[in-house]
Amino acid sequence: MARPIPLELPPHDEHAERRSQLDAARVQHADAILAGYEVLQALHDQGILDVLRGALSARDPIVELAASTASTPESVRALRNLVLLAQSLGTIDPAVLANLTRAVPAAFTRETAKDAEPPGFLGFVRIFLGRDFRRWIAAMMALAVTFGRNLRRTDKR
Repeated sequence: MARPIPLELPPHDEHAERRSQLDAARVQHADAILAGYEVLQALHDQGILDVLRGALSARDPIVELAASTASTPESVRALRNLVLLAQSLGTIDPAVLANLTRAVPAAFTRETAKDAEPPGFLGFVRIFLGRDFRRWIAAMMALAVTFGRNLRRTDKR
């Protein structure tokens, strides 16, 4: 009669397997681990880790405060207004907005110079009759007319 062949397998040690994987990973990713330690040290030096630790320990009060603040009518209106502003900014031609953002600092730099003399009556007349000022007035009038038209539509609702 046949005799069974004895099979004795060594016990499976998961911890030893994990240790060997970690040792291999340490060698393979040494540069990334060192860079991570540097980032961690910088976060510690700046006190950011302490802030994060405090925020984690106080997460329930923070969540309650955020939820109560976000549920107020003012916050809801503010969020809606931010969405509307973002949508309207998205429709403006970037070249037009760039003109405005360049004009504001230039105007304040020129007009607020300490040695700048304010314009007299004829200077104001010259400014009012100037092509650039009339162009600005036309743009503001178009804005006012469109805003008034939209107000009328809102009143009819």
